[in-house]
Formats: sequence, structure tokens, C-alpha cells
Amino acid sequence: MRRFLRPLTDSVTYTRWLHLLIPSAVVSVWLFISPDTPWAALVFAVPVGLLPAMRLAEGVQAQLLLTPDERGSPDASIAAASAVTWADRWRTVAWLEVRLLLSGVAMFATVWLPATAVDLVLTVTDAGPSGDWLLRGVEPHSWYILFVPLPLLVLLAVMVVCGELVTAAARWLLSQSPVERLTRLEERTEQLLERNRIARELHDSIGHALTVAVVQAGAARAAKDPEFTERALAAIEETGRDALDDLERVLRVLRESDAPVSQRPTLAEADRLLESARGSGAKVDAEMSGPVELVPGPVSREGYRILQEALTNVLRHSGTVPVRVRITVAEGWLELEVANPLTGSTGSSGGGSGLRGIRERAALLGGNAKTGPYDGEWRVHASLPLDRLSAVP
Repeated sequence: MRRFLRPLTDSVTYTRWLHLLIPSAVVSVWLFISPDTPWAALVFAVPVGLLPAMRLAEGVQAQLLLTPDERGSPDASIAAASAVTWADRWRTVAWLEVRLLLSGVAMFATVWLPATAVDLVLTVTDAGPSGDWLLRGVEPHSWYILFVPLPLLVLLAVMVVCGELVTAAARWLLSQSPVERLTRLEERTEQLLERNRIARELHDSIGHALTVAVVQAGAARAAKDPEFTERALAAIEETGRDALDDLERVLRVLRESDAPVSQRPTLAEADRLLESARGSGAKVDAEMSGPVELVPGPVSREGYRILQEALTNVLRHSGTVPVRVRITVAEGWLELEVANPLTGSTGSSGGGSGLRGIRERAALLGGNAKTGPYDGEWRVHASLPLDRLSAVP
């Protein structure tokens, strides 16, 4: 019994009924103007349904009244978008025809079934039938009172059934087309890629700054030298300012979706990373060869982040050890290598999220990255192609 009564307690049953009655009001006005052409509404629905914007209007209305729980969801079963193809337009026409037919059933049930219940009551009270088509010419009897709830129950059943039918029709005829589903999938993919990129930006930038600050603070406390402590504090301050600048760039991307990615640091600013590492006590031997300033924007920006994460990994796991940095641009490739002597804790970082991020960055650009021990050193070597993205700013 609960299964049959549950739809009657659900608000969506009544919003669906309202959705069906809206066209009936328009048709009623038409019948008042031209009572001899009730079929004209079905014919008029054809040119109206072919308008691209009609699919958008019907989709919004259907989402609001038929499936309110799906409204705003990217996976909504009813699309709210203008028609792009002729197939979408003809599906909209078919939807309008189905809606008009079910609307006629809904209006008929809404008007005549309650009127039938009233006629039954009038018959029982000997007031005589009101002329309802069901009771016309029927002799009055007192036991008709037992049938008074029947038309109302039928009305409720018709409400539930017609609501389910119109919702099923909307999900079939107003559903997302293959083009729309592909577009939606591409948008969601772009959003996920952007979220992952922002997460990597925060990890690389803030992680580098905190690592430098921790190393500098530890070294200053161990040295107990006021002059060294002053230099360490200056290095911490400079690194913190750089980290705040990076954080501001990331937050700007979050606040303004159209913010240009060209504002992110590139390999042309690699010196500040190298100086930051030197300020932390590491002996950095850096060498750049080739036209680094001509490296395409995406490659240069990702190369900067790879270098930043590699230096952070050295400071975090090996401390102030000698570091060799080689950046080479030649024959259509950017080769970036960071190497340091192996220590007891260096090798344990091979599965960390930072090194995994380096490999992901390289793979997204069509290159590759290798991280791990080699010939007594811990090496991070990334090879990034230049020609594939030379046209990207």
C-alpha cells in the first residue's frame, strides 16, 4: 500500500501535473478564439518546435517541473540547451506533440472527474445531476454516495501515470545529443585537468618555499652565528615573497577563469630558484645552453615547475649537498637534469607525489621524465619536445 501512496506524498507529482496543465491553458485560449479547429495546436507546434531556442525553453521548464532533483547537475537526463542539429529540432517537435496530447488528457481529467464526483453528490441529495456526461439520464439513488471517492481516486491515478509518461518522454526526446554529451565530457575533462594543474602548482610552489624555510631555519639554529642567521632570515623572507607571488597567481586562476597562464613563471626566471637553493646552503652548479628564452610557453612553464620540484626534493631529502643542474635546448627538445649525491634518505622519495607530478607534467607535454638513483647519484631527467607546442603562448 505504501508503494502506491508514496507518489501522492511526493511534491514532484504535483509539479509534473502543473507542467501538463500549462499547455492546456494556451490551448483553451485558442479554442475560445477558434472553437472549430482544436487540431490547429498540433499543427502549430511543428514550426514552433523547429526554432532552436524552443528546445532550451522546454528543457529548462522540464528540468524545473519534471526532474527538479537533477536541476543544475552536469549529468541531468534532460538537456537545457538550444538545438544545434536538425535531429534535435525534430525531437523537439515530437516532444511538443506528446506534451500537447498528454496535456489534453490531463485537462480532461482535471475538469470532468471532479465534476463527476459533484454530480454523484447532487444525485444522492436528490438535487438532480448537473448534466455530467457520465450521469446524464441516470436515475438518482442514495447508494451512489459510495462512488463519490472513485472519480477523485481515478484523478490521482491519472496524475501519477501522466506525470511518469511525460517525464519519460522528456528524458527520451529532450535528452543530451551525442554532440552535447561529447561537449560536456570535454568540459569536465578540462575542469579536472585544471584542478590537477592547480594542485600541482600549489604543491610545487608552496612546498619549495616551506622546504627552503625549514632548511634555513635549521641551519641558522645549528650555526649559532648572528651573521649567518641574518642571511638565513633574508633568504627565508625572499623565498616567502616568491611563494606568495606564486600563490597569488594560482588564486587569480581560481577567481578569474580567463586569467592568462602566461603570467606563470618560466625557465627565464630559473635563476631565482637556483639562488634560493644556494641561499639554503646547497652548492648549485648550474649550466644552461641553447636559446632558453625561445622555449614555447607551456614547455618553459612546466620546465620551471619540474626544476622547482627537483630542487625541493634535494633540499627536503638530502639537505645542503652539491647539486648539478643542466638545462639544454637543442634539436627540438628541452633537456633538464638535476643530480645530487645519494644519501640515506634520498632513494625513499622515489614514489612521492612530487616526483610523480614531474612525470605527469612531462607526459602531458608528450615527453618523458625519469627519476631515481643512477651511478651513485639521485637524478631527475626530463625530456620535453618543443615542436608540438611551438604555437601555444
